[in-house]
Amino acid sequence: MSSILIKNAKIVNEGKITESEILIENEFIKQIGNNLNIPNNCQVIDAEGNFLIPGAIDDQVHFREPGLTHKGNIASESRAAVAGGVTTFMEQPNTVPNAVTQELLEQKYEIASQTSFANYSFMIGATNDNLEEVLKTNPRNVAAIKIFLGSSTGNMLVDREEILEKIFSNTKMIICVHCEDETTIKNNLATYKEKYGDDIPMNCHHLIRSDEACYISSSKAIELAKKTGARLHIFHLSTAKEMELFQNNIPLEEKKITAEVCVHHLWFTDKDYNTKGSLIKWNPAVKTQADKDALWSALLDDRIDVIATDHAPHTFEEKQNPYTSAPSGGPLVQHSVVAMFEAHHQGKISIEKIVEKMAHNPAKLFQIDRRGFIKEGYYADLAIVNPNSPWTVSKENILYQCGWSPFEDYTFNSKITHTFVNGTLVYENDQVKDIKKGKRLEFNR
Repeated sequence: MSSILIKNAKIVNEGKITESEILIENEFIKQIGNNLNIPNNCQVIDAEGNFLIPGAIDDQVHFREPGLTHKGNIASESRAAVAGGVTTFMEQPNTVPNAVTQELLEQKYEIASQTSFANYSFMIGATNDNLEEVLKTNPRNVAAIKIFLGSSTGNMLVDREEILEKIFSNTKMIICVHCEDETTIKNNLATYKEKYGDDIPMNCHHLIRSDEACYISSSKAIELAKKTGARLHIFHLSTAKEMELFQNNIPLEEKKITAEVCVHHLWFTDKDYNTKGSLIKWNPAVKTQADKDALWSALLDDRIDVIATDHAPHTFEEKQNPYTSAPSGGPLVQHSVVAMFEAHHQGKISIEKIVEKMAHNPAKLFQIDRRGFIKEGYYADLAIVNPNSPWTVSKENILYQCGWSPFEDYTFNSKITHTFVNGTLVYENDQVKDIKKGKRLEFNR
C-alpha cells in the first residue's frame, strides 16, 4: 500500500481555508486532520504553507486525437494539464472522425486509457442525422452530449429545429452547447470580405462573430430547454447581453440551465487583437471590455457556474494565415489555474471562489463520482499552489505540443508546485513524471 502525507498545507475546500494535514492511501484521501497516525514508509511532502486545492476539472477541451494529432494529442495535452493543476478533463467530439457513434467514442476512451496523465471523459457529438446513436449514450460513464449551434469541424452543425427538439426531448443527459447563430455570422463575414477580401483585420473578429450572433443562439437554446425540460449547459459565454439569460437565485444542484465562462474571455478584450492577433482568435470571439466586465460580474454573483478553457491547440504556422483561413482556438490548460490566481492577486476573485468554479461546481454539475473536493473517501486529485513564486511563460516551459501560448512572456505570480492524480504524485517542481494515472470518470446519475 502506498501512502503520502501532505503537511503544512492551507487546504481550500467548500468556501474555507484551513491548515491541516492530509493522508493519502492508494488512490484516495484517507484522513484530514492534525497529528495523524502515519504509516511506515509514508512519503512526506511539505506544502510549506502553500495552498492545497482540488485539482481543476476542465469541462471543455479539444485534445485533437484522433485525426488532428499534428496539433496535439491526449498524451501531450493531458501532460500540460497536470503541470497546470488540471487533473480532470472532458474532451469534445470534433476530432477526425467526429465522435458521433458509440464505437468512435469508445475508441477515444481506449486511447486515453493508455496515454492520459489526467482523468478523462469524452462527449458524444450530435449531428442532424445521428439521433439513434446519441440516445444510446450511457449517462453513467459519458459526460454529456455536445451540440454545435455554430459552424464547426466536419458535419457537426445541428441546424434542423426538429432534430434539436428531439434531442432535447428524449434525453436526461446534460446537453452542452456552443451557441452562435450561423446566419448572422455568414452575413457579417460577407460584409467584411467585401470590404477587405480574405485579409480581414483580426480586430474585426468580434464584430463578425458578434454579440448578436451569440445572443440569438443562446436565447433559442434556453427557450427550447425550458420548453422540453432538458438539462442544458452553455459553453464559453462571451457577451454582456447573454448574462440576462441566467439566474442565481437557486442552488446549482437545482439549476436546469447552467453556464460556463472561459479564461480567455475573462482575460483578453478586443484591444488585445492589436498585439496578439490570431493567437487570441477564438469562437466565440474575445469581445469588449464591457463584455469582460459583465462576465466577471456574472461569475462572481453565480449566474455563471463554471470556469473552463476550451483548450484548442493549432500549430503556430496555421495561426499565421490570413483571417479567413487562420483557425480559431488556442492552448490554455497549462495556465488556466495560475491565470485565475493572477486575477486573485489583482483583487478580482477569492481563492475559495476559484476552487468553487474550477473544481467543486464542475463536479456537482456533471455529478462526477468522488472528485472535485478535498474530502475523506474522495479520490486524491490535488494541486499545491505557491501564490508567491513568480515565473515567466516561455518557449522553454510551454508543454503544449504546438509550442506556443497566448500568455507567452507574461509573468505569473503563482506557480503549481505539485499535482496528484488518483493519489499519485505526477508533477513536482517543474517536472511531469512519466506516470499515466488518469482514469475514466464515473457519474452518479
